[in-house]
Amino acid sequence: MANPFISLNEEQREQFRTEGYLIVKGLFTEEDVRTIEDRFEAISHQTIPGLFEPDLSENADDPLKRYPRVMHPHRFDEVAKQFMLHQPVMNVLGELYGEEALAAQSMFYYKPPGSRGQALHQDNFYLQVEPGNCIAAWTAIDAATEENGGLLVVPKTSEHEISCPELADSSESFTTHYVKPPKEHKAMPVIMDKGDVLFFNGNLIHGSYRNKTKDQFRRAFICHYANASATHISNHYRPLLRQDGTPVDLEINPNGGPCGAEFDMAYPH
Repeated sequence: MANPFISLNEEQREQFRTEGYLIVKGLFTEEDVRTIEDRFEAISHQTIPGLFEPDLSENADDPLKRYPRVMHPHRFDEVAKQFMLHQPVMNVLGELYGEEALAAQSMFYYKPPGSRGQALHQDNFYLQVEPGNCIAAWTAIDAATEENGGLLVVPKTSEHEISCPELADSSESFTTHYVKPPKEHKAMPVIMDKGDVLFFNGNLIHGSYRNKTKDQFRRAFICHYANASATHISNHYRPLLRQDGTPVDLEINPNGGPCGAEFDMAYPH
């Protein structure tokens, strides 16, 4: 069945402006979700050098070694590319930006039982979209809860500048960067059903819980976008794509950004 999404209402647009994030319920149909599930189940048994390198032995001591995230699947898989450029998602992004969106990155997270979460961070620290900002579209392929490693967001931090990260707790986070929220702000859980999409601003501080379940994956298809009027982006995300698949090359932002070249700027987490 075709997705019924037409346009955002004023309340939704205002929430994104003031809070820095917005959930659009059921933006992906059940059929969409099944297609993505099936494709990434097949990918999970492969090795894609540099983009997906699982430990396919039975001896992996960390669930994320067997199921690491898939980086840039749109670069080698047509299904991933199709859903990165999904019309309903691009429609929402066009309304949030007030202009055309350009697709910069795709990722797939399996988040198996027992796996660590991701320390709080800001996406535009990595993408370095200028002028303007990146926006993430985080699609729940499984329901996301506090128990299985759902997302945390820190509302209203989208207006804060990019912060230089501290070192994360490696026992709880598989990434190394941690951005401490301002004193007056607290992280809150985002509960999502299959097919829901969370859109959030590139400065919004966010992360995720550890998956505390013994039998639930928390799969997610995540893409990042830039506004068409942007002129610069980190080199790792080039070329970008218009909705029709036409490549667009923005200028390269020099490594290091506001925090210096010693930071690994490769990918948002």
